[in-house]
Amino acid sequence: MHIVIMGCGRVGAELAHRLDDSSHSVAVVDQDRNAFRRLGTHFGGRTITGVGFDRDALIEAGIEEAKAFAAVSSGDNSNIISARVARETFAVEHVVARIYDPKRAEVYQRLGIPTVATVRWTTEQMLRRLLPEGATVEWSDASGTVRLAEVHTHPAWIGRALREVEKASPVRVAFLSRFGEGVLPSDETVLQEGDLLHLIVRERDVGRVESILGAEPGGVR
Repeated sequence: MHIVIMGCGRVGAELAHRLDDSSHSVAVVDQDRNAFRRLGTHFGGRTITGVGFDRDALIEAGIEEAKAFAAVSSGDNSNIISARVARETFAVEHVVARIYDPKRAEVYQRLGIPTVATVRWTTEQMLRRLLPEGATVEWSDASGTVRLAEVHTHPAWIGRALREVEKASPVRVAFLSRFGEGVLPSDETVLQEGDLLHLIVRERDVGRVESILGAEPGGVR
């Protein structure tokens, strides 16, 4: 598919290379032509010097044929404006914007524009390792109704089959992080020490799930 990227910083350049290496058609837009040096000589996509929310620059980048658009410049305002133009003016199917301000990220997420709040993500990941308790939301649908959350479990759950987790709480186990790798579990998978549990849960049930899994099995009803 054809994908347009707005911003050729470290994230934009890495994203462009990954997509180009996967045989996608890629166009990168940045107002600083020197930024394209990060792409190197083997990048096979297009580069357009211009502002990412400028209609002419986007058309030159092939936005009218694009199936996806990523706004990853260093400015929140530029990213969100570009994402809205791609979604609302050109009807691009898959749009995502990097947002540094977590409060803004929440607002635009609820407006139906997927965002990646880098500061919040990094902070939560650090806190998660320092203070492993409760639940950390990793993804939310546009309405905020369904969450993917990493949920801390009481040590007494170690050695229990994951089907017991689903039986005890209103969740679906999405996957495990084990030794730094994602694991798709089966009904017989057993929770091991060091596992990180990623669950699909309704927003209204997050507190209840935290209480159930934060206590010994059978301790909270």
